[in-house]
Amino acid sequence: MSDHSPALFSLTRGYASKSFPPHTVVSMPALSPTMTAGNIGTWQKKAGDTIAPGDVLVEIETDKAQMDFEFQEEGVLAKILKEAGEKDVAVGNPIAVMIEEGGDVAPFESFTLEDAGGEKAPKEAPKEEASQSSEPADTGSKTAPPPSEPSSQPASQESESTGARLQPSLEREPKASPFAKSLALERGVPINEVKGTGPGGRITKEDIEKYKPSSGGAGSSTAAAGPNYQDLPASSMRKTIANRLVQSFNQNPHFFVSASVSVSKLLKLRQALNASADGKYKLSLNDFLIKACAVACKKVPTVNSSWRGEEGTIREFKTVDVSVAVATPNGLMTPIVRGVEGLGLESISAQVKDLGKRARDSKLKPEEYQGGSFTISNMGMNSAVERFTAVINPPQAGILAVGTTKKVAIPAEGEDGTNVEWDDQIVVTGSFDHKVVDGAVGGEWIREFKKVVENPLELLL
Repeated sequence: MSDHSPALFSLTRGYASKSFPPHTVVSMPALSPTMTAGNIGTWQKKAGDTIAPGDVLVEIETDKAQMDFEFQEEGVLAKILKEAGEKDVAVGNPIAVMIEEGGDVAPFESFTLEDAGGEKAPKEAPKEEASQSSEPADTGSKTAPPPSEPSSQPASQESESTGARLQPSLEREPKASPFAKSLALERGVPINEVKGTGPGGRITKEDIEKYKPSSGGAGSSTAAAGPNYQDLPASSMRKTIANRLVQSFNQNPHFFVSASVSVSKLLKLRQALNASADGKYKLSLNDFLIKACAVACKKVPTVNSSWRGEEGTIREFKTVDVSVAVATPNGLMTPIVRGVEGLGLESISAQVKDLGKRARDSKLKPEEYQGGSFTISNMGMNSAVERFTAVINPPQAGILAVGTTKKVAIPAEGEDGTNVEWDDQIVVTGSFDHKVVDGAVGGEWIREFKKVVENPLELLL
């Protein structure tokens, strides 16, 4: 099963207006300090199932990962109020109903969200989200993300001309399921013209599929044809990535240092080690490069630092925690291999494989991707990418971008004159934060990295 994280959730016990038996309303939990809403994933329990403390009730998608919501009380799941696939469910909104073990779930078949106290709109994300870093919120540092603050919302006003109440935008929007809204957008159906047949006039998928535009000239035919584009909803994770990249480029003055690095000796060492492993491990080129980053960071510790402007300090880390960029279906994740300077290649390889798999499955714990002191991003598996530059992962001061391996002709003196030898090379580009790292220091880091990669036996010392 996947990794679990403790959740802050509320339970409300009592009787609803329709005099239901004693029950407990389970609310959307807060799985991170900045979480204001979440998406409902797969329910691991169904109505009528018995639940013990520690059982996984449902998967919740946060702004960074999909996490398991472990229930901490025993009982029976009586009714699911938010089905799998529901988007942007506000923290504190009802998602399920529990009863005591031995209770009867039948009376709760008609239980609704209104019986549970209704819904509220998600709180507006704090403005500081654009400055969110990979640093956890509870470090006590002034650069750590601040806790969420409740946003104030103006009260409804009365119109002086008509006496009618001004409607908030949420009330003006048609009531429709998230899937129905997505389907309407995809098919170019004007959702305001669709009559809902669901509970309380809610628009369903079937209503969208059955919709037929009224005949009335060219305008109707254009609407029926639909737009020539498709708007895709941005996931919570994609919004977080966008905010952090904007923050990084706006607040960190990047400069770049590139070098061509020979990996011929390293590839031979890798082949020899894998041949003698008897299947216990299979080292990749990236495993060696991660170790080389740690060696360079220990020799040039200024790069293994972060800017703490509000505190008037630069924090230099004693250990090298390397964030490894991993492409996932939902976006880029950077799980961390901690204390790389003290790890062997076999341990690094095992951790990278495990973290990478769980990152792609959205099963990482927050502490496994928050923090880090340096990042490596390797696109070498794409033979078309010779070199690229990467955006710094704040609040870190450096990131290394690695291109694909190319064979390069090198002149060599032989008995018959000048010959040509073929050398396997990669082009690496370091991006550094100029607030912390001077140009000469960035160049020194690249030199130390190049030195250890081209003499890979030093990695075994």
